[in-house]
Amino acid sequence: MTLAMLLMALGMGFFGSPHCLGMCGGIVTAFGLSMQNLTQSKKTMLMLTYHFGRLCSYAFLGLVAGLIGTTVLQPILVNNNLPRVLIGAVLIVVGLSMLGLPFLNHLEKMGGQLWQKMSPIRQKVFPIDSFGKALMAGLLWGFLPCGLVYGALLMAVVGHDTVSGAMLMFVFGLGTLPMLIATQTTVLALQQRIKRFRLRQANGVIMVLSGFAVIFLPMAMHAMHGHDHSMHTSAQHAQMSHENHADMNHSQMNHDGMNHDSMSHSHSHEQHRPTASAPQHTGHHH
Repeated sequence: MTLAMLLMALGMGFFGSPHCLGMCGGIVTAFGLSMQNLTQSKKTMLMLTYHFGRLCSYAFLGLVAGLIGTTVLQPILVNNNLPRVLIGAVLIVVGLSMLGLPFLNHLEKMGGQLWQKMSPIRQKVFPIDSFGKALMAGLLWGFLPCGLVYGALLMAVVGHDTVSGAMLMFVFGLGTLPMLIATQTTVLALQQRIKRFRLRQANGVIMVLSGFAVIFLPMAMHAMHGHDHSMHTSAQHAQMSHENHADMNHSQMNHDGMNHDSMSHSHSHEQHRPTASAPQHTGHHH
């Protein structure tokens, strides 16, 4: 797991939080109403407690997702670009879902069945007037059927190990906190502002563009690097060829100069060699 994956999980939670407010606004309101007779300081502590419980549930789900990734999908996720492509695809699918396309509706329906079965347990946490109840409420809240959470879990599957999957989901939950830490009086106002300024659609577009960037930007950078490397190699080969050609010409010139000097020396030696005198014949008188 890298810092980039943690930042993507954090951004996924933050930019997807308008979707969270739409899904969880009723829960935030119900929790606030159950604490209306408490002091403000205790309300704040209980609110932080049930959010911590929600993040713990996300971490547990991320641990399970990471376990699936390391045991079932590990053979097809090593030594290739598939994990990065899957993360980008998850961002695109979640972004398109925020734009209104029903990609994750089937998963939400499956999660809704589990949520209904947990109804008797949920009733026992109200009113939220103790830290134990607040923690249990948060733990149950983490299992609320939500397409954004399921998309983050798909990212946790390719987190390389169980600890990474748990950390990714915990950081994803941190990204949702700014929007969800709200009192019952501000939830409706936030929902109206989100609808007015189309923040959910805008964040969906950001997530789709981020997904495409995750998939294709490294490919483009690799292609550009390969092109630059080939040009640099070609330039090096051309320079080496030019230097070799220059060295060969210089060696040939030196060789020709040596031959010329040798020929000049031989010619000078021939000119200064003494000529043999003709033999003198003496007559004998008989």
